[in-house]
Amino acid sequence: FKRKGTLTDNVSANNALVSYLKKKGKIRTESGGTFIEEPLDLIENNTYLRYSGYDPLIVQQSEVMTLAQYPWVNAAVCVTESGDNIRKNSGDSRIFNLVKARIKNAERTAANNMSVDVYSTGALTNQIGGLGSIVTADGTGTVGGIVSGTFTGWKNQFLVYSGDPASTTIVGQMAKLWLTCVRGVDRPDLIVSSHDLYSFFWAAQSELQRYASSETADAGFKTLKFQGVDVIFDSNSNFATTAEKMYFLNTDYLSLVMHEAAQWTPSEERVPTSQDAVIIPILFMGNMVCSNRSLQGLLSD
Repeated sequence: FKRKGTLTDNVSANNALVSYLKKKGKIRTESGGTFIEEPLDLIENNTYLRYSGYDPLIVQQSEVMTLAQYPWVNAAVCVTESGDNIRKNSGDSRIFNLVKARIKNAERTAANNMSVDVYSTGALTNQIGGLGSIVTADGTGTVGGIVSGTFTGWKNQFLVYSGDPASTTIVGQMAKLWLTCVRGVDRPDLIVSSHDLYSFFWAAQSELQRYASSETADAGFKTLKFQGVDVIFDSNSNFATTAEKMYFLNTDYLSLVMHEAAQWTPSEERVPTSQDAVIIPILFMGNMVCSNRSLQGLLSD
């Protein structure tokens, strides 16, 4: 069972957001630690000084980064088979087909659940803290151990839709939130939307082919464009709610972190002492992390 790389690739390819993070090199592995520590990238160097002649410069060290700490969380899916079924399918071709079917099912299960979890609030037991916790409807929340109510620079941008969403107003609302997420050359590079807001934006466009991103479409995900940025639909993006959401993401400051020994990695084959069966756990350990919430935005209805 040597499909570690294939499993990881197949899980990431199933979701447009995770696939985009992978394309940008924002899926990384770490070797351990009590927490996943993410240096913050949101505090400017405070030694900037306008001066004249012999005015003294500000030379003391500037603390431009502090750390956010994200917990490691675990998930697993198991490939299992009874001993009698293994014996019934003995022979190279039969056992190969049996194992292939079980692995395919495990891959699909892992991919479907990860597609849900990357948008989660982390409310379920041992669930990663997805976009639902990192980018909130009012900018509040404790993310990475940092309380945004205390450290207001840790709040994400947000906008509650004014009035009922419609194709005639969606672009204006998107533009209003977009501007709050721009800092010089820093700007959102991916917009992920739930059903209704995406439908209204789609209806607002003309000459749709002009707006399609061939690169993302080639990966199996249909997109539109706003300010030159991919706008994608994902039915999981309004995780566990009926509220419509549109995430404005700057993925330079978002990452999916996995432990190097558990990146949807098959474990050793196990035989229970009280059962005639074989079990192969496929393990994930990691979390979603953010180093700058202030450059992320959420348009919600």
